[in-house]
Amino acid sequence: MTALISASALAGDPAPADPAAGPVLLDVRYEMGGPTGRSVYEAGHLPGAVYVDLETELAAPPGPGGRHPLPDLDVFGAAMRRAGVTAARPVVVYDGGQGWAAARAWWLLRYTGHGDVRVLDGGFAAWDGPVTTEPPEVKPGDFLPEPGGMPLLDADGAAALARRGVLLDARAAERYRGEVEPIDPVAGHIPGALSAPTTHNVAPDGRLRPAAELRERFAALGAHRDAEVGVYCGSGVSAAQQVLALQEAGVSAALYVGSWSQWCADPARPVATGAGPTEAS
Repeated sequence: MTALISASALAGDPAPADPAAGPVLLDVRYEMGGPTGRSVYEAGHLPGAVYVDLETELAAPPGPGGRHPLPDLDVFGAAMRRAGVTAARPVVVYDGGQGWAAARAWWLLRYTGHGDVRVLDGGFAAWDGPVTTEPPEVKPGDFLPEPGGMPLLDADGAAALARRGVLLDARAAERYRGEVEPIDPVAGHIPGALSAPTTHNVAPDGRLRPAAELRERFAALGAHRDAEVGVYCGSGVSAAQQVLALQEAGVSAALYVGSWSQWCADPARPVATGAGPTEAS
């Protein structure tokens, strides 16, 4: 089952007789280093969508676990219930278009046990239906997060996977090579990891590339359905989009949530630079 839904499919879904049976819509628009997405949400959002803040509800405060550690489950669960999420209703998540924040929400809901979550392909930028500035009336949900629904890596697990399987670095290639590092204090990558920037998962129209193209891309890096695969990025947000893209290609992948921001904070952990054994162009 695909983790994506197109704007046309979402707009064309017939309204259920009981509105409470329709999908819960979550607006998780986010700009790294910028203001929260609440202002753009208030300027216009999909009818019925509830705003969820990535920094405070989809992540814990920055610290030893990285810039976007896993959120406290009580905080995350309260945010999902406030938004109307229940175990029985499907959820559709969207962001501004790049799919990073939406995939983070998708991954967290799947990791904590929700079985029916999809990402709006192309995000808000792909939506040509009605928008509103009115906040929705939401009946609180009953979702209780239970971790373990998606594979998860810590720093030691990521290091081991890079040696025995396929560990993909989802950041820009120049950050992987250590040529630049605009955010974290150390440049480079986890030894043994392969460069696979998330930007190459997306077509020029902002939507995820077809599954066959993604499958070919990842297979060239050794990431196929029979391989053990993990993904990291700078802080566990864009890597979630890579996990989603891999799933669309039929490949299960573990997410290293702490990612480079956690890895490079420990001076005892090794750092590699350069192109590595292979690199996606």
